[in-house]
Amino acid sequence: MFSPLSRLMPALVALGLAGCSLDSAPWLPERAPKLQGVLAPNQQLKSVVKIDTADCEGPEDVDRDNQGRIYGGCSDGRIIRYAQDGQREIFADTGGRPLGLHFDQEGNLIVADAWKGLLSIDPEGNIKVLTTEAEGVPFAFADDLDIASDGTIYFSDASSKYHQPDYLLDLLEARPYGRLLAYDPKTGKTSVLLKNLFFANGIALSRNEDFVLVNETYRYRIKRYWLKGEKAGTHDTFADNLPGLPDGISSNRQGMFWVAMATPRKGVLDFMHRHPKIKNTLASLPRSMWPEPTEYGLVLALNEKGEVIHSLHDPDGENVHMITSVQQSGDELLLGSLTHPWIGRLPVPELDSE
Repeated sequence: MFSPLSRLMPALVALGLAGCSLDSAPWLPERAPKLQGVLAPNQQLKSVVKIDTADCEGPEDVDRDNQGRIYGGCSDGRIIRYAQDGQREIFADTGGRPLGLHFDQEGNLIVADAWKGLLSIDPEGNIKVLTTEAEGVPFAFADDLDIASDGTIYFSDASSKYHQPDYLLDLLEARPYGRLLAYDPKTGKTSVLLKNLFFANGIALSRNEDFVLVNETYRYRIKRYWLKGEKAGTHDTFADNLPGLPDGISSNRQGMFWVAMATPRKGVLDFMHRHPKIKNTLASLPRSMWPEPTEYGLVLALNEKGEVIHSLHDPDGENVHMITSVQQSGDELLLGSLTHPWIGRLPVPELDSE
């Protein structure tokens, strides 16, 4: 995510490694995997066709209803809807920052809103707040969700300390403030399934709904929480040491997961994680001086064993980059971005049967 350390050193030296309130923790990440084999770069994301969302900045997650209309959440709180003929309208306005979007079986759009919590929006655009806290701790950053066949909504609170505009401070601090939660619509109860996650992000259920996945973006990994069977109530690591920062994840409910990698890993960030003082000082610099993420488009496909079976790339990021969600809808992938004004569409690539 960061440019070469040489760009930062003059400012760090000038500041004397002091003057910042951030108290970051050290971390020693594994060496990043090479982009080879199944991860080898290709040009498949060059074929993404983008819907220009114009004044709707950052439709971070997208979904399609049973009438074929495509929805995306804007940074200003609006949720836009595109009819099959391309006509756009405003479906609702949460007044917050809509992130994760999924339709339930009744046709309500369930929304994880970074400021408002977990919401339900009926087909007429009426908004209902479902939950805003768990175990007495308010959500600071409701992020993504998936919905089980019994109606249970599994969702993430990315950070109990940092709100959405400060998500990079959570990255630098490297402390576990995230949670995996479950909302029962029958009782209205919200349960905490996992605590102490490093930026709890994308959520996806397995084909048989025997486990749910949650991305730990800032640990380059995916955690699995078992819902059924002998392991019910326990958790383990589903995929580790990924080549980038996993953001959104979705299940095609046929035994495969799509993972949007917001940006590739960079050695300088892994180096900085070993040195908290450097991270603390970086946090004290004006945001205009912070380095930018690498412009590289990357999506991974994983099977239910946690193995990467395919990857889609845009190596120079000229067509798409900063992809934060990918959702399979029929024979098409829908892509979203936290920072750009577009929704992407791409035919599902042919994959090995595994």
